[in-house]
Amino acid sequence: MIYATTVTTKEELEQIHTLNKKNFKDHISNEEKQQEGFVTWLYSLDLLQQIHELAASVIVKDDNKVAGYALVTPRDASAFHPDLKTMVNNLESLNYRGAPLKAYDYYIMGQICIDKAYRRKGIFNMLYQHHKKLYGNTYELLVTEISASNSRSQKAHEKIGFKTIHTYHDAMDEWNVVTWDWSED
Repeated sequence: MIYATTVTTKEELEQIHTLNKKNFKDHISNEEKQQEGFVTWLYSLDLLQQIHELAASVIVKDDNKVAGYALVTPRDASAFHPDLKTMVNNLESLNYRGAPLKAYDYYIMGQICIDKAYRRKGIFNMLYQHHKKLYGNTYELLVTEISASNSRSQKAHEKIGFKTIHTYHDAMDEWNVVTWDWSED
């Protein structure tokens, strides 16, 4: 049975870590990146645990197997996550709908990934709908960044309801900053 839930065990975090490594951009071919998408950040198990202690991430499971994950990453995680700190600093300078983004209650979707065997089966939508169900009454926005070269991910996020509010370059890549405004749904 396939269902959406949140991380509750170390074994689930280990499965997220394994899935993250398998789909990391440096571990897959260029052809696979174009066809299937990729993840940009490699998370250590320790970092996943620290993030999890702030907020439980969303997963979709098939019985005991993690079929996909979407990391819930509160801005507070930037205290111990250097890459996130850079991202949050960049986000804080942006405006959204006439106000500074930092004036909104939002969290960051740290990464989303679905096991190859479960792609094109609605898991992506399940993950995000569970985010909204769990956190929609607490936060106004869900924010993330997508590599401009990851067109598959960009299209999937737009289908959910994310909109690009800013694009920028850094030493690593070109990024689209996207938001899902839950007040618009």
